[in-house]
Amino acid sequence: MARAFTPKVVTANELISGDVVYLTEADTWAKSHADAELITDEAHATIRLLHAESQPNVVVGAYLADAVASDNGPAPVHFREEFRSVGPSNYFHGKQAESINV
Repeated sequence: MARAFTPKVVTANELISGDVVYLTEADTWAKSHADAELITDEAHATIRLLHAESQPNVVVGAYLADAVASDNGPAPVHFREEFRSVGPSNYFHGKQAESINV
């Protein structure tokens, strides 16, 4: 028996900056996991992934990542995705630097 489909988001890395990005319902790329389109249908997920992969001049390494619905939008399920969603591990770069209140 086939396993039940779990909700997904499409994620990739932006070609120029290397930032982690997420495909939104509006066909744009967002840097926030919470802005991603939460996909609950396997066929739709495949179509959205193919759409992402058709943009090699914009993103690289597109794939489907497990996610769950939350009050703030889709949330990561696995540690890897949580880690990717907060940016580089070097504290004063990327998303961590933007969140520091100086």
